[in-house]
Amino acid sequence: MVLGFGLASLTILICVKKPHVLRESGGGEAYGCLEQGWDTQSTLTVAGLGDFFSEQLSSSPQSLEEEFTPSSVNCDQSQPEYKLVKSVPGSEDEDGLCHCIVHLSNNLIPLKQLEQLQSIAQELMDKYNQELSRETPNYSLLRLELEGARKLVDQLMAKGEVCEAENLLSQLQSQVANASLTLKLLADSDQRSLCAFRQKVDVLEGRLSECERTKRQEDSGPPLPPGSCAHRGLQKVSRPFVVQLNWRGFSHKAGVWGRDSGPNPDSSLYWVAPLSSDDRYFDSYRLYKSYDDLVLMKNYKEWTMGYGDGSGNTVYESFMYFNYYGTHDIAKVNLSSNTLVLQRPLPSATHNNRFSYAGVSWKDIDFAGDEKGLWVLYATEESKGNLVVSRLNTSNLEVEKTWHTSQFKPALSGAFMACGVLYAIRPLSTRQEEIFYAFDTTTGREHHLSILLDKMLETLHGINYSPLDHKLYVYNDGYLVYYDLSFRTLKHRPARKVSWLSTVPNPVIPNKTSRP
Repeated sequence: MVLGFGLASLTILICVKKPHVLRESGGGEAYGCLEQGWDTQSTLTVAGLGDFFSEQLSSSPQSLEEEFTPSSVNCDQSQPEYKLVKSVPGSEDEDGLCHCIVHLSNNLIPLKQLEQLQSIAQELMDKYNQELSRETPNYSLLRLELEGARKLVDQLMAKGEVCEAENLLSQLQSQVANASLTLKLLADSDQRSLCAFRQKVDVLEGRLSECERTKRQEDSGPPLPPGSCAHRGLQKVSRPFVVQLNWRGFSHKAGVWGRDSGPNPDSSLYWVAPLSSDDRYFDSYRLYKSYDDLVLMKNYKEWTMGYGDGSGNTVYESFMYFNYYGTHDIAKVNLSSNTLVLQRPLPSATHNNRFSYAGVSWKDIDFAGDEKGLWVLYATEESKGNLVVSRLNTSNLEVEKTWHTSQFKPALSGAFMACGVLYAIRPLSTRQEEIFYAFDTTTGREHHLSILLDKMLETLHGINYSPLDHKLYVYNDGYLVYYDLSFRTLKHRPARKVSWLSTVPNPVIPNKTSRP
């Protein structure tokens, strides 16, 4: 009995006669005959087909000759011992061969998928062998050289004229065989050593990752209390948390918001100040007594005013500080009554969009509050546009002290203060910023760092830090967003234990050396 397959659409013909013969015809179809039929409506699995083939091929011609008789034209007249499916009609040719045809759809046996799987597996094995050959010594060349030496010895021993050196050649042949065996053992041992080494490397990498996670957890430490500077500087910034769209709508993309950055821990005042649609004019703001009121947009107080410029505002101890419109003056408004309390010029500060931040217009003067007080960030003609930091007296708005940095203000996208340290931000893409520069006003030293800050939309307008909750409040193209800041904790060294002696110890007298 012989079987055949066609790959395009699987068509099987099974023939049984004395002896069993399978005939092939064109078109990729296999023809044969068996006095049991196949129901075209029945389901034929690959496993069942294989079992049927193996059973029929394992049967002897004598037994099949007894079971099947070719006298009938219809293949379903006799019942064989192995009846797998229903019978179908057949025909008998002039040679006594009974023909029956079964068509199988090619989706029953996914040959293409199997071929693709085999190709992928072979490709992966080839890559693995190439990688393994790079990391292991090349024993193939040595093995070929020893094989060549062995063949040469065999050729010399086969020649009769060198029979006087037979003992030497026998020793040489033995040495070559031993060297080949040693090389094989060495190669196998090296493979095992490489596998063991890789396992050790994996274990060490796992331990290293665990140590790094533990170190990060230790560095982050417990949350800092409100207003605390017991840390070693900024460590990381969380993902952005979107609160809501500003209360004036999407058209007001420029603005600023935050929490009162004064030192009062009982204050829960939140404020939102969207600019007008021209992204410059600061003319109204809202106050919320709590964060819940802000989210629910209830219990708020809305004020209007007509003399603010840009989004550099901040709120410190229930007063709002801002740049007076069209001037280099700094102003102070009492939030409880919405009255202008104080206005005075900021010495040498530029204005009217002279040295604003990159991508943010009309922010020549930028206020900031932190644990150390109230600050103002700006640039002057004398500094050639580089960022200048000044600490202000909140009572009279006089400059108490000024520091000059090395950073060109128009190259920055923003800045903020935390514990007396200036942190500068620059854009990396439309979806990411980098806190890359820090200037410590306590020591007067600057250093570079790299802390990534993801953003929802392209431009960060107002940026305000609150020391009460260590959050960064950002006005991102009309949306109110905040970030959680993490700082490096201080490492406390254990105090050395000093043992106090109750009595004075006896002096140690050195031994006298005896002379011979």
